[in-house]
Amino acid sequence: MGKFLRVNTKEKTFGFEEVPQAYAGLGGRALTSKMILDEVPATCHALGKANKLIFAPGILSGSPAADSGRLSAGAKSPLTGGIKESNAGGLVSQKLAKLGITAIVLEDKPETDEYSIIVINNDGVKILPAGDLVGKGNYSVMESLRDKYGKTIGILSIGQAGEQRLKGASIQQADMNGRPGRAHGRGGLGAVMATKKIKAIVVDDKGAPRVEVKDSEAFKAANKRWVEMLRSHPVSGEGLPAFGTAVLVNVINEAGTFPTKNFRSGRFEHAKDISGEKIAELTEQRGGITTEPCHPGCVIKCSNVYHDKDGKYLTSGFEYETIWAFGAHTTIKDIDAIAMLDRLCDDFGLDTIEMGVTLGIAMEGGMIPWGDGKAAIDLLSKVGDYTPEGKIIGNGALFTGDALGVDRVPVVKKQALPAYDPRSCKGVGVTYATTPMGADHTAGYGVTANILGVGGTIDPTKKEGNIELSQGLQVATAAIDAAGLCLFVAFAVIDNEDGLPTIAKMINAQHGLSLTPDDLLEIGKSILNNEMEFNRKAGFTKVDDQLPEMFNETFPPHNTQWDFSIEELSKTLKF
Repeated sequence: MGKFLRVNTKEKTFGFEEVPQAYAGLGGRALTSKMILDEVPATCHALGKANKLIFAPGILSGSPAADSGRLSAGAKSPLTGGIKESNAGGLVSQKLAKLGITAIVLEDKPETDEYSIIVINNDGVKILPAGDLVGKGNYSVMESLRDKYGKTIGILSIGQAGEQRLKGASIQQADMNGRPGRAHGRGGLGAVMATKKIKAIVVDDKGAPRVEVKDSEAFKAANKRWVEMLRSHPVSGEGLPAFGTAVLVNVINEAGTFPTKNFRSGRFEHAKDISGEKIAELTEQRGGITTEPCHPGCVIKCSNVYHDKDGKYLTSGFEYETIWAFGAHTTIKDIDAIAMLDRLCDDFGLDTIEMGVTLGIAMEGGMIPWGDGKAAIDLLSKVGDYTPEGKIIGNGALFTGDALGVDRVPVVKKQALPAYDPRSCKGVGVTYATTPMGADHTAGYGVTANILGVGGTIDPTKKEGNIELSQGLQVATAAIDAAGLCLFVAFAVIDNEDGLPTIAKMINAQHGLSLTPDDLLEIGKSILNNEMEFNRKAGFTKVDDQLPEMFNETFPPHNTQWDFSIEELSKTLKF
């Protein structure tokens, strides 16, 4: 059993403690959500001293299990006012697991404006001044820390958006090249890290032992099947490695559910210009990288490195949601402008989905013209300049809509909707409405059966079967998040009868347990129950589990509407 590292950010002290029995065997989202429910007053101010920021590796993190390097970050969200778990790839999760750290818990709040960094290695923990890093973006911060502590460290850091405590602020993780290409993006957790006055966390596992596996032979056999499953599936083994997540651009556009010009239609006439195929073509021409892992042990390898017209590095981890948000949603068709917007978000520490939707709201309100990439770059750059305009957009879509008097704002629980229209992909629409996280496609990816034909086919334009689809996916996704596995393993899990059993076999072999697939699903249900309980205590009701009225409009090309009642949706997460 590992240990908790609790850091009192006010006193700049720390201590290790054995994992309490109440949290024994938990990891990832299962651990962060239960700890937030137990230890954070639901009605507290998200930027106050009572909130806590928790980082937790998954149950399988640090083991040889393929695609098990995700790290969960949890807190009360400054954006939604409810509970938040946001997970990301990178190096930190596996390194913490090897150091025997089950969770890092940042507590209290300093009374001064002096920032610190936390350095964790096999020799112990240090809390050091971070004055030379304050005011700098994540690219500069990570380069400085790697120069000082070595090229193999894991890094969590915040940029200028976090320092301003903006509600769209992310926490960035260094990718395998030391760049801020992996994000704990959603929910404003970068602002929470800033209230704790922590600019960065450095994790170095040099000299640490390997993570213990109780039954190495059983684990090896299960992992072999696991890798085979992932590599043989057409989505995780072919589409994603070839074109990254942007492989979805043409697919979702053709399906008529690619939200365009602030969710006015489902097709973007310039989709091919911003597609995964186009990006792969440009990447090959310019000397970038079309496929690479986001953490060691990833076999899906859907990340990338994108270069500009001069063949110079521009951004990495250039993904579908980002491309949609800055592209079709705003009607910007210049892929290089979209890539620059992605880079700025990584540098300043901003959620790309929230910011892309926000720029669309800025266009809706007349702040900048529709489709103007240069104007969008100039406006987003103001976040890094600490200007009033930057503070407005950095606080997200709803805040910007209020400032500009816009009533057409696509949010649930104050968080911006991602890249699938809920009227023509109703399975994911149910997830947007009902997940405790605020609008979040990753919480229950109904696109599987609605569009991709994974796990069967359910009509995306009709109500029948889509509440049940979302419910099942939300339970399974929570369990996957607890294990520390990448969301994209879900394609193979859904389409293979031994998918969930294989995950159970790996967990059992590592930890000497005897969990069944049903036990994993019960873990998923318990996570959702904990999250719903926190939100209930925070004042959320079933009225909050609904989409805004803009989705009552008829949506072309399918001419569908959002037609779920509050009462129907209230049954989604009842177990």
